[in-house]
Amino acid sequence: MARVAEILAAKGGAVHSTGPETSAYDAIARMVEKSVGSVLVTEGGAIAGIFTERDYLRRVLLKDLDPRTTRVRDVMTPRIVCVEPTRSLEDCMSIMTQQRFRHLPVVVDGRVAGVISIGDLVKYLSAEREVELRYLTEYITGRT
Repeated sequence: MARVAEILAAKGGAVHSTGPETSAYDAIARMVEKSVGSVLVTEGGAIAGIFTERDYLRRVLLKDLDPRTTRVRDVMTPRIVCVEPTRSLEDCMSIMTQQRFRHLPVVVDGRVAGVISIGDLVKYLSAEREVELRYLTEYITGRT
């Protein structure tokens, strides 16, 4: 059974974060620059929340707030679910589906070791299934 640690080993542990007083505009600009769908909001070394593309659309854009003056603190998702590197990918998929999250911070000994996304899970599991299918096809057809 695949674990979160395998995804982090493949993608790396880069964590993009911002402070709670950052403007929504600057947070979105950072996300675009880094090609990510979220940034962790940290304060005093601790995770205070997460700011996502969905937060921006629902809590800034659709409410017609000025993204240059709206602080991330006021529009972030404060409730965070974190996982450990030993967590199974199936567990993570279940958490993300049930809680309607697209990103999960990975924590080791109280420190953020990375962030995995639903896209990371799908990509990893798809590649894993493709390899299995190829081996089964080779076995059935007698090609090795």
